[in-house]
Amino acid sequence: MGFIKSVLSEELDNSLKMLEGYRNALKANKGGCLVKKRIRGRIYWYVAVREGRKVRFLYKGRKFSRQEMAELERVKNLRKKHKELIRDLNNRIKYLRKALRGKEDV
Repeated sequence: MGFIKSVLSEELDNSLKMLEGYRNALKANKGGCLVKKRIRGRIYWYVAVREGRKVRFLYKGRKFSRQEMAELERVKNLRKKHKELIRDLNNRIKYLRKALRGKEDV
């Protein structure tokens, strides 16, 4: 039974390292959401970013290039992917910790 616990323990260590890496990548990836506002009939572009509990709108101008839009969309999708991976890893870590706490037959 010791072999199985050592494999589970190793998997738990690997999962914790991966979780830390994904969290760091998520922090480094300061994305934002592209927002189009119509003010007095004109269109203005902003990027909404969260700073703590507040949402800030950063003015980007009246014209917005397709390349900038594509880059923001790519960053948004990457953040979504990292969040999903973090959620899955948290579930895996919870499962592994429960498995390691289980009683061992002597």
